[in-house]
Amino acid sequence: MASSFRHLCTICNDDQISKIAVTWCTECDVFLCEDCEKPHRRLKLSKNHKTILTADYDELPTFIKKISSQCRDHKEMFELYCSFHACPCCVQCVTDKHKKCQDMKPLSDIIKQFKSSASVENIETDLNDVKENLIKSVKYLKTRISTNNIQKTKAVEEIRYMRKSIDKYLNQLEQTLLDELESKYSKLQSNMNTSVQQMELRVSQIDQMQSKLTDLIQNATDLQIYICSIEIEKSSSRVVNYFDDLEQGDDLSEKNLNMSFSPDLQSILQDVKSFGDIAISISPSTLQVKTIRKDQAQQLVPNIPDVEQIKPFWMYAMTIPKGIFPLLIKACVVLPDDTFIILDSEELLLFSNNVCFVRKIHTFRDCPLDACYAGTNTVAVALGSAKKMAVVDIEKNRIIKIVRLRMVVSSDQKSSLINLNDMCCTILQELRARNVALFKGNIYGILEINNESKVSCYKNNGEHIWTFTHHEIDGATGLTLDRNGFVYIASASNNSIMVLSPDGKRSSAILSEHDGINCPSSIDINKESGLMMVSYDFSSDGDLESFDSAFVYKIPNV
Repeated sequence: MASSFRHLCTICNDDQISKIAVTWCTECDVFLCEDCEKPHRRLKLSKNHKTILTADYDELPTFIKKISSQCRDHKEMFELYCSFHACPCCVQCVTDKHKKCQDMKPLSDIIKQFKSSASVENIETDLNDVKENLIKSVKYLKTRISTNNIQKTKAVEEIRYMRKSIDKYLNQLEQTLLDELESKYSKLQSNMNTSVQQMELRVSQIDQMQSKLTDLIQNATDLQIYICSIEIEKSSSRVVNYFDDLEQGDDLSEKNLNMSFSPDLQSILQDVKSFGDIAISISPSTLQVKTIRKDQAQQLVPNIPDVEQIKPFWMYAMTIPKGIFPLLIKACVVLPDDTFIILDSEELLLFSNNVCFVRKIHTFRDCPLDACYAGTNTVAVALGSAKKMAVVDIEKNRIIKIVRLRMVVSSDQKSSLINLNDMCCTILQELRARNVALFKGNIYGILEINNESKVSCYKNNGEHIWTFTHHEIDGATGLTLDRNGFVYIASASNNSIMVLSPDGKRSSAILSEHDGINCPSSIDINKESGLMMVSYDFSSDGDLESFDSAFVYKIPNV
């Protein structure tokens, strides 16, 4: 739908004349009426400018309309480009905001260089390649999801098959034991029944002998009584001998059925703690994607400097209110929005982008040692005495997650890599460092050996890449990296901030005690904006106790 809004000619409007514009100059960023468009086309400076109809201008995306060729502060045309701040400037801007900026270039040269470099076509090609890679990656991950589903189903089947096999085997063992019980019970019952029958037979025989003896006494002569008594006595002697044999044998012994389980079966209940283990193995991806240029739109971005060319630009000094003075800074963190986090000996503190105190975030009781940015609105804090790590929500002012560690994240003996999403912990036996930083898949750390500070670079599996040693790096206590891979070290004993090249071969001192740096303990950089915070000992020689403050610098071309 065409817009009903009518644009006025910018030039006429400046003269308090209202005329309807018919075109818009893409380079002058002005609307032109028919009368003003004619001289605009004839003038040497503007005859090659591209103009479009106002109706076509209304159809342009909003973000293009917001891009102006004029300075918003001074309403003048952009004519210069500041490499330090990476922004276009008008002549008035140089006086107001860029007095100390030395690397000023004509904007026309930058734009001309950009047009001739065919960067727009390269960016379009890169976007297409990135899109194609992302589509391939989505398809690849969906295939992996399907494969994982199949693996899960197979694992469930194997678990249940193992359970059935164990049940079947235990049922067989149970039945064997029941059969053995029945066999021994039957044999025992049979033997005892036989003994009972024999005893009952002897009792019957004794009854008969007692009856004969009674009849004999009542009716027989003395001779007959004598003769029969001898026979009865012989029979009774055999019964007595039979009973003696019973007492000497085991027929009258108490025979009990006792049950005991196999020690191996008992050990299952005591020693078997799990049915099995589920592990996720990681192997290199088989996905093949197009190689993307690393430096896109490079003509508008300053070239990466050499280590000797890095010159920090001082911006702010921390303002410390009386309520939190004195500070003992354990760590400083530059957040993505260029606000700052300070970890004191007990408290986590928030400072604004001009380093004024905002509020306390959290108070710790477990000796906080270090802190780092952990993701959206969160900071991870290492708690030394408790051997755990706390993840703190900056906005909610509370701990949202506790990671209990069997070891510290980095130490002089070994280190561990922790994924805060799933709390997966990888032990890196070969990586030994006190202060570490992660950058593009590599781990950088400081190690003090025989009073000598060493800076080392490792792969994320702990494999060593390089180590740098220099006498100017002494008592190193803090380490961070910029987006180009330069390594910044706070060297407390030398009262300096050192920078190493990404390959660990060259170094330079970029700040020293002449810049007010005294025993720097912590350092951090916002890789996007290039803001760097450095903590330092703010106390004087006469102070009995030391206390800290911090400076904020801008790193050019970072």
